[in-house]
Amino acid sequence: MTTKSGDGLSRRLNGRHIRFIALGSAIGTGLFYGSSDTIAKAGPSVLLAYLVGGAAIFFVLRALGEMAVNDPAPGSFGEYARKHLGPLAGFLTGWTYAFEMVIVCVADVTALAVYMGFWFPDVPRWIWVVLTILVIAAANLVSVRVYGELEFWFTLVKVVAIVAMILGGAAILLFGTGSSSGGVSNLWSHGGWFPNGIGGFLGSFALVMFAFGGTEILGLTAAESEDPRTAMPKAVNTVPVRVLLFYVATLAIIMMLNPWNTISTSGSPFVQIFAGLGLHSAATVLNIVVVTAALSAINSDIFGAGRMIYGLARRGQAPAVMARVTRNGIPWMTVLVVAAALSLAVVLNYLLPDSAFLLIASVGTFATVWVWFMILLTHYRSRRQLSASDLAGREFPVPFWPVGQVLTMVFMVFIFVVMAFAEDTRLALIVGVAWLALLCGLFWFHRRARSSAPKEDAMSEAR
Repeated sequence: MTTKSGDGLSRRLNGRHIRFIALGSAIGTGLFYGSSDTIAKAGPSVLLAYLVGGAAIFFVLRALGEMAVNDPAPGSFGEYARKHLGPLAGFLTGWTYAFEMVIVCVADVTALAVYMGFWFPDVPRWIWVVLTILVIAAANLVSVRVYGELEFWFTLVKVVAIVAMILGGAAILLFGTGSSSGGVSNLWSHGGWFPNGIGGFLGSFALVMFAFGGTEILGLTAAESEDPRTAMPKAVNTVPVRVLLFYVATLAIIMMLNPWNTISTSGSPFVQIFAGLGLHSAATVLNIVVVTAALSAINSDIFGAGRMIYGLARRGQAPAVMARVTRNGIPWMTVLVVAAALSLAVVLNYLLPDSAFLLIASVGTFATVWVWFMILLTHYRSRRQLSASDLAGREFPVPFWPVGQVLTMVFMVFIFVVMAFAEDTRLALIVGVAWLALLCGLFWFHRRARSSAPKEDAMSEAR
């Protein structure tokens, strides 16, 4: 049965969907493909980088979870920013998130095209990009429950595969197989824990944080959840386990099996490791898994961008046509617009097939970290606006307030500094700042246009 949320959307995501969306949101191309680049930058110290980054994301999601549980509004953190920081903050946050999802989706379809080359090396990458966008966009137009079910099964495949990889890798280390001479000592025997120095460790954070991009989609699911007050806390609190299992344990096993400096950046380290061990059937299975991970990420990217633009349209910060929904509560126009925007991926794969992923990931990191910073700032401001009695009755309050929130905001600023000093991410930072400047100009133009319109039209922005 479809339950309407009062804003045109349907509350058809149950607790199982929300938990698996949370579980799978951080298991995407950043782990299966981007981890090659982070290993190359930091060596074994990448494990510490993922621990630090995971702790920061936990505080971001706890802040978002508190706001979503107490106010499961359409547009989520974009709406919260508008409410607590002002219309400009809401405009910047909402459109930057939509930009982030499109950019991240470009990275995801780029990675998927690379994975398909494992089986079909002679097929141009752009063909896989076009087919993927068409199929996933069509699925998102059916109902939000279809999105939830797809994420459930995609995530189940990813989790089972990662656990099997960890167990299989441990068995190889203990009993030996293939041509590998793996061992725990591989973690420190090839240049130590910090083989590229502290600079390599710090420089890896841009890609490390990109790997966690998309986890904030939990906030958007609250408006379509059957019971957000129960589902959200359970989902958010799985973050520490996810970080330890999916990143730290997995990458540790990979670097124990083969020295970190033998892992190529031209493909997935998961596939490379098992193919190198002579287990070619396992490499094929793992390639199926990474394709599944990419499809899962693309599914969520289109969902997230569409729902955010829908929320912007409802408060007059996007064209009104974007607020139209189907009988099943799907904002169909936003799904189509996002799918059309992904044509950028086709161009990039045609023109820059070898360098596309790293550039896209870097731009996506700026947008991702900006959104996280705004979530933290919004949450900080919202709590400062509450009385002591209101704070006492707050559901799902953040831990270590306010020290945890302040330190996490400082960490996000640190990521921007890293991007400024790293040669391969500096351009992405410039593009990100230019994007924010463009949005400020558009907001000013929009306000000027609305102020000269009839009074009743101008009132819609204040709603």
